[in-house]
Amino acid sequence: MKRWTASILAVLLAASLGFAQTLIYGQSDLPKTLDSVDAQDGNSLRVAYQITESLVAFEPGTANIVPGLAVSWEANEDSTIWTFKLRRGVKFHDGTPFNAEAVKFNFDRWNDPNHPYRGEGKSFVPFTWVFGGFKGEGSILDRVEVVDEYTVRFHLTDSVGFFPQMLGAIYMQIDSPTAVMKNPDKYGTPEVGSVGTGPFKFKSWTIGDKVVLERNDEYWGEKAKVDTLVFRGIPEPASRLAELKAGAIHIANNLSPEDLRVIESDPNLKAVKQNGLNIGYLAIHQTHAPLDNLLVRKAIAMAVDWDAIVDAFYAGLGERATQFVPPAMWGRAEGIPPYPYDPETAKKLLAEAGYPNGFKTELWFMPVSRPYFPAPQPIAETIASYLAEVGIQVELKTEDWGTYLSDYNQGKFPLYMLGWSPDYPDPDNYLFTFFGPETIKSASGCTTEVCERIGELLFKARTEPDPEVRQELYAEVQRLVYENVIRIPVAHNNPLHATLKNVEGWVPSPLGSSENLNLVEVK
Repeated sequence: MKRWTASILAVLLAASLGFAQTLIYGQSDLPKTLDSVDAQDGNSLRVAYQITESLVAFEPGTANIVPGLAVSWEANEDSTIWTFKLRRGVKFHDGTPFNAEAVKFNFDRWNDPNHPYRGEGKSFVPFTWVFGGFKGEGSILDRVEVVDEYTVRFHLTDSVGFFPQMLGAIYMQIDSPTAVMKNPDKYGTPEVGSVGTGPFKFKSWTIGDKVVLERNDEYWGEKAKVDTLVFRGIPEPASRLAELKAGAIHIANNLSPEDLRVIESDPNLKAVKQNGLNIGYLAIHQTHAPLDNLLVRKAIAMAVDWDAIVDAFYAGLGERATQFVPPAMWGRAEGIPPYPYDPETAKKLLAEAGYPNGFKTELWFMPVSRPYFPAPQPIAETIASYLAEVGIQVELKTEDWGTYLSDYNQGKFPLYMLGWSPDYPDPDNYLFTFFGPETIKSASGCTTEVCERIGELLFKARTEPDPEVRQELYAEVQRLVYENVIRIPVAHNNPLHATLKNVEGWVPSPLGSSENLNLVEVK
């Protein structure tokens, strides 16, 4: 009787939501902002990606670049000047035209810390991940020139051969200048939302409940197949799966790997496996003694059976990470072995460092599941138990996701779990993001000569035109990271998702949140 009642409720709920015209997406949290260049989490970026667009896009389900708001591009001989031809006849959702002036406004706003419409309290940190800094502070973007209404030219401070891929980064979404100028401080918030050129328009954002988007009937590309797109924040993977089984949502992303059999045995569900280019890691902030001691960091790396963790929590969908560039991508170093599980040697290293009885510290874990860490708290508990065996007593801590994403970069966490899904398919997007000159200081607390050397190598690699030389530079970076235990790579995961049986056209992106939900249909 209970099962019959639940089924009837699911049907009634489906009817009330207009299932044929509405797509409901269950993810681990609601956005933190829809101002994409200020967003540091996949949940925010996935929603923003439906509203706003980049000059360069990616073919659905792949990491292959294709035209977006730009239809073509070319570089000068040394790749220091890039000229982009823009798509004509495109309008923002507020009716204003998309053109070269709009592109210049956006990049100037992101690049210039003193831009009048930057917005109070906005950090735009992701811009520095891609461009190396802000104007006058290491940015490779010198200036943006409007050539004519539909031609824009980027002048760089140095040669960058993969610049189009950089512009495809999910943060580089073009917003309506008119909408930004109306309220720069609140742009991207629940009160204001965002205004782009994408297949969906912002309708509403109810804090703690849902974000609702509606189809853009004036979209220049393939129009959305549903009238309404709803995003719900459901923190626990088990809860997302339960909501899916009840018919309350159509898509549940980032489920627990062990749920694969449950999904495949349910005739109303479809399992969707994603080709992941992600990396989950344990970060070490060296401003917290004794983590500044290399012997201690080596002891931590050797105290944990990382293979056992991957076996226990990834259900055959993950693999042990040994470097920060995934196996499917170039830029890896040869001959780097995984850190061995050797608790006895770990104890000896601690004693040699002056901590024969171990020490106390904190391990912070993410409050939400992500593709690279499907079960953050249990994984953290397991890491803590291994560390305790060699005398390192860790206090487990967490906080809400938005605060976590801010605090990790401020040196608050001694040890912390985090990860990455790429924005564009190049080793630069992993290594510069993790170990660039500013990030290695803020997120790892490392100011040693080794870390300065890593930053120099990464700057050289992103301006080097010869792919073979770039390969050598990235390999050297990864050897230095490995030898000095700057961070500990844990796992690459092929995330598990699921949909209702009547959902068609959904293809997860190997780049993480760059999903083309306008192509999804509910039948």
